[in-house]
Amino acid sequence: MALDPAGRASDAAMDADSLYREEIYTDRRIGTLRVLTPVTAGGAADRSRPTLYQGEAQLMTNVGPLPISFEIEADSLAAAVAGYAEATKAGVERAMHELQEMRRQASSSIVLPPAGASLPPVGGLGGGGKIQLP
Repeated sequence: MALDPAGRASDAAMDADSLYREEIYTDRRIGTLRVLTPVTAGGAADRSRPTLYQGEAQLMTNVGPLPISFEIEADSLAAAVAGYAEATKAGVERAMHELQEMRRQASSSIVLPPAGASLPPVGGLGGGGKIQLP
């Protein structure tokens, strides 16, 4: 959750019914798994909600590493580890699609001059030079 810089502290209240305990697992080679176990406000496991599994990886780009997060459909840590590769592939494809869409939007945007700005004269050479022709 990102906080609005102008937001008040009262707007940043946590939801005691949506708490999770986070555990991180890594093989120190390929990636990271986050296991989000639902808990009550007292810290006890909440068996009425499912445990969530999230994968994390980095995609190397020409401007540096791009972090990628993705959900892994699993009912145990072992199943999440087994499904990591397929979920990573889907997460990378989603990220690439989002990057292509951002590039498309950036290339098709129309740049308008600020309000009140004057445009250069159409045709011919603009004035301002010190060379004068007879």
